[in-house]
Amino acid sequence: MFYAMKVKDHVRVPPNLFGLDLKEAIVNAVKEQYTGFISKELGIVIDVLDVTEVNDGVIIPGDGAAYYETDFELLSYLPEMQEVLPGVVRDVAEFGAFVNLGPIDGMIHVSQTMNDFVSVTKDKVLQGKDSGRVLKMSDQCLARMVAISYKDRSNPKFGLTMRQEGLGKPEWIVEDLSAVKKKPVKAQ
Repeated sequence: MFYAMKVKDHVRVPPNLFGLDLKEAIVNAVKEQYTGFISKELGIVIDVLDVTEVNDGVIIPGDGAAYYETDFELLSYLPEMQEVLPGVVRDVAEFGAFVNLGPIDGMIHVSQTMNDFVSVTKDKVLQGKDSGRVLKMSDQCLARMVAISYKDRSNPKFGLTMRQEGLGKPEWIVEDLSAVKKKPVKAQ
């Protein structure tokens, strides 16, 4: 989910930015420090939305830069468990598919792609044995977030599933809905 987050931090403004307007220098410094930053608390920082407050700065001897206690807003993507996300299959491997979800990529293990025995063809296509469903690169799909790991902050891992009804490629969802409509309802 995307969030606008308010953050308070001491921002280091290097000497090469001293010629700019203070707010512009702070925005540049915050963008340099935070854009692309990844953490469990902030998620993946997309951009700096605004600098709302800048307090007096201090210069630390031997550094040459100025430090300002600053309040600012960040646009961040913070994935949430069980969140349903649209994506595009970026790559297919022996063990599953990598799906681009916008600011991040997630991985769907081969066992989580569909309710079927799935094999991988030489052409990098995941194919269901009984259903005949296929998943290949550039396919659009809906997936549910089922695992989030920030163990390696520079390369977080996001696990996805498409096994439940209402998930998968758009045509799978239509097929599932049609099958539900055709099932007779038992009276109790």
